[in-house]
Amino acid sequence: MTAAAASVAKPVVSGTTPLPASSSSSAGATVAGNFQSFLTLLTTQLQNQNPLDPLDTNQFTQQLVQFASVEQQLKSNDQLKSLIDIEKSARSTQALIYVGNTVAVDGSKAQFNTSATWNLKAPQDTDATITITNSTGQTVYTGDYTLRQGNASFAWDGKGNDGTQWPAGTYTLTATGKDSSGNSVAISTEVQGMVDSVDLTASPPLLSIGGQTYTTDQVKRVVRPATTSS
Repeated sequence: MTAAAASVAKPVVSGTTPLPASSSSSAGATVAGNFQSFLTLLTTQLQNQNPLDPLDTNQFTQQLVQFASVEQQLKSNDQLKSLIDIEKSARSTQALIYVGNTVAVDGSKAQFNTSATWNLKAPQDTDATITITNSTGQTVYTGDYTLRQGNASFAWDGKGNDGTQWPAGTYTLTATGKDSSGNSVAISTEVQGMVDSVDLTASPPLLSIGGQTYTTDQVKRVVRPATTSS
């Protein structure tokens, strides 16, 4: 590690689709009406049947069972829709819990304001080169570090290698590693930031972290910032 790099940043280990509501309700009302009409027709025919040529009651019974099955299925669809609505409400409640908390999600792009933090994970001890680029792809910082096996955090204060203070914006971190034999070591990156808002109109709800949006299942962990800023 060079002295200039050390002064800039320091890593720290640390398929059934339910019917729409309107369609289900409309279909249910239609079937219910036809069901009642069928019962009325059946009763009338039975009352006025020819004793010498009686109606085939088995056929009427089969039709009655079919109508009852359809009506039961529509009721099941209504209940399924209610369960889906409850699940959506639970997702929204879960998403709101993250607002104001610092979380880690898979990614390499972070929003820099006064600082930006990435989490790194190395499968083994490695000598790593960390490079940060801005939204146009220009390299703003690079440094060599020794990463231990496991998790580490890298906090950047926005200063380049020459001491230039870079403006707020979206920056991308990439980390490449080599082991003692010179073989490449894959280093995964996570973005760490505070959830500032939640879009509840989206399905599923979207968390906003530094101008980027993520679903709740992309959240790896909720963290308490404990890194050393560069």
